[in-house]
Amino acid sequence: MRATPIERRRSRLVPRSSISLTILMVVLVLYTLVPLAYLVINSTKSQDDFFTSFGLSFGSSFNLFQNIGEVFSYNDGIYSRWFLNTIFYVVVSAGGATILAALAGYGIAKFRFRGRNAVFAVVLGAVAIPGTALALPTFLLFSSIGLVNTPWAIIIPSLVSPFGLYLMWTYATDAVPSEILEAARIDGAGEFRTFFTVSLRLLAPGLVTVLLFSIVTTWNNYFLPLIMLSDPKLYPLTLGLAQWNAQSTGTNADPIQNLIITGSLIAIIPLIAVFLFLQRYWQSGLAAGSVK
Repeated sequence: MRATPIERRRSRLVPRSSISLTILMVVLVLYTLVPLAYLVINSTKSQDDFFTSFGLSFGSSFNLFQNIGEVFSYNDGIYSRWFLNTIFYVVVSAGGATILAALAGYGIAKFRFRGRNAVFAVVLGAVAIPGTALALPTFLLFSSIGLVNTPWAIIIPSLVSPFGLYLMWTYATDAVPSEILEAARIDGAGEFRTFFTVSLRLLAPGLVTVLLFSIVTTWNNYFLPLIMLSDPKLYPLTLGLAQWNAQSTGTNADPIQNLIITGSLIAIIPLIAVFLFLQRYWQSGLAAGSVK
């Protein structure tokens, strides 16, 4: 029996399974999960098992909780200091970057002023410039004003998020109707009151998206603390773990590879928790921002 035109059209719309595509997706999933599995498995090993057993197999004993205790007690508990430093940098830097990006993006999207196109070009250019290219000028600037080796050397540069500003700009253009703003102004509300009582609620998905990106960027920041900080008590987790790794190699090496692996596992747990908590807002924010 010959298929009707409607049935043929429907058959073309039905996605066909592809063996090569399935294999490619499986390879990509394994490529993503194998390092995490390596981290989890090796954090359960003792230092001896770390060198005598295969990387993706468990050791002769389960030492996860013992390793966690040693991580937080090693070198007078310096890991706890690094952990608290990282949380402090993330709260201040990521929170401040999100607020500034929301204010600036909303202002550029909803206000017409001279030089607006020039601001747009500057923001796009800032997004394209890698942070490492600005590292040396930033270090020289902060060195001249005496802020090197202070928490401000990490916080102030992290407050600027060109990508977050651009994302909030594109999101606010469609998410906040101009009619609502006009109604609030007619009722006598000022611009700041309108933003915090009306617009901020409409910007919530985009705001959470920028917050998530800022948290991940600040938490994983390594190069900026590397050039700005020399006091180990001010290190974030990324730089502190790198220091431990340097101590574990060389002629006078301190065999603490199991502690490095366990510390790395502990360091990614907050990121995973934040991502799972903000996932739905993150997805909706990206979808809305891409409408532009």
